[in-house]
Amino acid sequence: MNYEQFLEIYNTGPEATYKLFMSIVQVNALLVKRTDQLDKQIQELKERLNKNSRNSSKPPSTDEFVKPKSQRKKSGKPSGGQKGHKGHTLKMSAQPDHSIIHAIKTCHGCGFTLEGVAVDSIEKRQVFDLPPLQVEVTEHLVQSKTCPFCGEKNKSCFPEGVTQPVQYGHRLKAFLVYLNQYQLLPYERLVELFNDVFNHSISEGTLYNTNRLAYETLEITESEIIKQILGSPVVHVDETGMRVEGIRQWLHVASTENLTHYAYHAKRGSKATDTIGILPAYQGTAVHDFWKPYLNYKCSHALCNAHHLRELTGIMELTKQQWPQEMIDLLLEIKNAVDDRKTIATRLEPKEIEGFEARYNSIVKQGFQMNPLPIREKGKRGRPKQGKARNMLIRLQEYRQEILAYMYDFQVPFDNNQAERDLRMMKVKQKISGVFRSNLGAKMFCRIRGYISTARKNSVPVLAAIVSALEGKPFVPEL
Repeated sequence: MNYEQFLEIYNTGPEATYKLFMSIVQVNALLVKRTDQLDKQIQELKERLNKNSRNSSKPPSTDEFVKPKSQRKKSGKPSGGQKGHKGHTLKMSAQPDHSIIHAIKTCHGCGFTLEGVAVDSIEKRQVFDLPPLQVEVTEHLVQSKTCPFCGEKNKSCFPEGVTQPVQYGHRLKAFLVYLNQYQLLPYERLVELFNDVFNHSISEGTLYNTNRLAYETLEITESEIIKQILGSPVVHVDETGMRVEGIRQWLHVASTENLTHYAYHAKRGSKATDTIGILPAYQGTAVHDFWKPYLNYKCSHALCNAHHLRELTGIMELTKQQWPQEMIDLLLEIKNAVDDRKTIATRLEPKEIEGFEARYNSIVKQGFQMNPLPIREKGKRGRPKQGKARNMLIRLQEYRQEILAYMYDFQVPFDNNQAERDLRMMKVKQKISGVFRSNLGAKMFCRIRGYISTARKNSVPVLAAIVSALEGKPFVPEL
């Protein structure tokens, strides 16, 4: 509208001018409302775009090419081995397996024979190498004899476990399970490896049958692992996605410092946890991230503070508010106080606990003041979104005991890294071997891998543990 058009409306009288003014007000209100909506959408998009493994629960594999800075503080030390660090190098063996003498037969100068001349000195060098690798075949011969005195027919016995005319031994079978279930080589590549390294052909059917034998043998051992987990004062639980027969399902872990149990289920929440049966019967403290189905169980709970540090970092980057950093500093300060006191006490002094609680509550109160309850828009149905910051504050307020559980009980760790480490191999497995082609294959992996993880946590060599299992003497941790 130009000036002449405005004058024309103005000269027609107050009513026309008022209508023009009100139409402008209405348009302006619509523009303000639309601007607010766009601002919220921009904020949400920024939040999604800025998420990475440092400020959210996203895994590092989803990060962009620019790796986010670590939360670890620099030590100031140069990279590599530190001054005074004792290095490790290849040392000569006192008892070599083979010694080869390279004799001097004639003089290099005149050609005179030196075969009868005494040796002045010997210089030695050792080469560490692998012998030629091959599958060794042992033939067992059973004799039959007839007693010349009474005519009784006698026959010796085959060794225990030798039941077929031709079969593989426990060590070879254990090696197959080791490569497939621990080193995660898929069947096809394992067959190639045996052909290339041992010059021996082995079928995928043999690999499957060997895994199934280990799976069936370890049934009682798995039950014992579950029994010991149920008796542990603290257990770590978590879950991650896995694909079985092309469908996304879930791998669930329950673990301690020396025990691991895996199970897979089509569901992620309470239905899966009830079927697995560990948490419903557990009476100690379960450490986990803020996945609400876990909180339905009657055991004590502790929330993973590594997740909280990342989420608080994300809120601080998004809102530029200071309270998230104050909460991060407080949680880490409490952790340092607990770590310093663990060797000489079982808990902090009551005054220390009261001081930390007061600071915790003060930070939460400050956060609520900066993030008030959102006003419900007129005509819009449903509750208004409270935003990431306020949702985090509600969690900090309602679950203070679970967040600070590590402060009240020194047995409870600061984070749930134990379970996350135990689940990490599933992502490696999917990258190397892909998906599980059958439900039974997934079950076999869970039981065997849980046994292997338990053996490793107790410093038992993996291959030896698998051999023992196939011999009917699986490793079981002592209570």
